[in-house]
Amino acid sequence: MALLRALGLSHAFDYPLFESLSFSLEPRETMAIVGVSGCGKSTLLHCCSTLLKPNRGEVYFKDALLYGKDYNHTLHVRRNDFGIIFQSHYLFKGFDARENVELAALLVNSHIDEEMLKSLGIASIMHQKIGQLSGGQQQRVSIARVLAKKPKVIFADEPTGNLDSATANEVMDVLFEYVRSQNAALMLVTHDNAIASKCDKVFALRDLGLQRV
Repeated sequence: MALLRALGLSHAFDYPLFESLSFSLEPRETMAIVGVSGCGKSTLLHCCSTLLKPNRGEVYFKDALLYGKDYNHTLHVRRNDFGIIFQSHYLFKGFDARENVELAALLVNSHIDEEMLKSLGIASIMHQKIGQLSGGQQQRVSIARVLAKKPKVIFADEPTGNLDSATANEVMDVLFEYVRSQNAALMLVTHDNAIASKCDKVFALRDLGLQRV
């Protein structure tokens, strides 16, 4: 059974971004979406992660419709089963790094994996306020916050955008290991072809459609 399925997905603002996209994500599978800036990659990610309702089409999580009449179900899935890594982090600036991660864990009665913090290279900075951290450190804290929720599907929007190549590879190794060990799935948007090539599936969003790379 697919963890995530999108059928006939379409979205438009002043002009169409994509039309009739269909794909699926199985447990332990990773998928990358690449394409030029402004082609609709982040919008597609938001449509699949319940942040933005598509104009047409359907999204399913474990064969249950996400954008049906039961909005409480949609909220439940977003809170308990999906993890979203944003480009802008959206961390609580008045809290330290550990408090940011702990808040996410508390939402689902989970706990912080100290080994995961070490793997992300942030164990020694967890006592620092968010405003004291560099952009790359904030990025890794935001990834730790998502993993603390133990999501079944991770949606990542440029998860390595603020990282050097060596750190980016280390972070992706952590995400891939999580997907394998937790029977989860990963859908990411990236401009980095080297990162995209590590995924099981790579699609380019162009000409309103998805093309397998």
